[in-house]
Amino acid sequence: MSAADVVRRQYLASAAGDLAALRDTLAPDVEWTEMAGFPLAGTYRTPEGVTANVMEKLAADWDGWTAHDDSYVVDGENVVVLARYTATNMATGKALNVRVAHHFVVRGDKIVRFEQFVDTAKVLAAMS
Repeated sequence: MSAADVVRRQYLASAAGDLAALRDTLAPDVEWTEMAGFPLAGTYRTPEGVTANVMEKLAADWDGWTAHDDSYVVDGENVVVLARYTATNMATGKALNVRVAHHFVVRGDKIVRFEQFVDTAKVLAAMS
């Protein structure tokens, strides 16, 4: 399986809300970093830590949170995905539609590192 295939499986699992399948794409010692300024900013470790502290919290605060993976740039174990987040904040009712970039490092068939880049001001605006 190619590095891009592993990352694509992660997006599909996330979109389906299949946290078990998503955890299966992550290495046991994964480092998952949400950007400074993002509501869930920080680095999370372990597949369970990622899903509990990121995916489950997004699902609790946003209706229809989806990362739409548009374009992939692959260089060996590095995969950069240009994507878009769409969702509606449950507290404010405001819609979010913002471009993002994700950098993944894939070794074997597991994601070992993730870093998010997003316009956090747009995310925060939808929350207030």
